[in-house]
Amino acid sequence: MPFTQEEIRIDLMCRIAEDGHWRGTLSLKADARALWRLGLHPGQPTSVVDGPSPPAWWHASGERYARRYGR
Repeated sequence: MPFTQEEIRIDLMCRIAEDGHWRGTLSLKADARALWRLGLHPGQPTSVVDGPSPPAWWHASGERYARRYGR
């Protein structure tokens, strides 16, 4: 795993919704230094687009997947 236990925090908040079903919300927090180390911090030059966009079929496939699986 790219993160140590001290660099990441995951919280689960549970409640009963108005319809009587349980609902859970996850909160994920990562230390900015860990993101920097992996090249994922928005302040890094590597986090910006540095190449051509994927082809149109790739985007269309992603949109079909999102509609099919509700994501």
